[in-house]
Amino acid sequence: VQLVESGGGLVQAGGSLRLSCVASGGASSFYGFAWFRQPPGKERDFIAAINWSGDSTYYIDSVKGRFTISGDSAKRTVYLQMNSLKPEDTAVYYCAAVPYGSASRFQRFDSWGQGTQVTVSS
Repeated sequence: VQLVESGGGLVQAGGSLRLSCVASGGASSFYGFAWFRQPPGKERDFIAAINWSGDSTYYIDSVKGRFTISGDSAKRTVYLQMNSLKPEDTAVYYCAAVPYGSASRFQRFDSWGQGTQVTVSS
């Protein structure tokens, strides 16, 4: 499946952004999705996931209560609503997918988007 992210940009601390990831193609009808991020000079890390049926989500502690992952299966789109943004949220954000994926940080994903830059100014 091909993934295209959008919605990144520059925002002040305390502000909000909503990232979108549109999936196209792919052999499966159902995908689990996740968002990862890569801060400058650091490795890419998992931050949130939603399972293939859309009824389970998982977040890392540092974004829990501020970020929300959701999906629209009809539009084959997954979103990441980011509120109360902090400068340490600055990173390139990547969408990932795998057929029948679970909402787990240990889920392996086999499709990746190109990333979208999020910059939070203090």
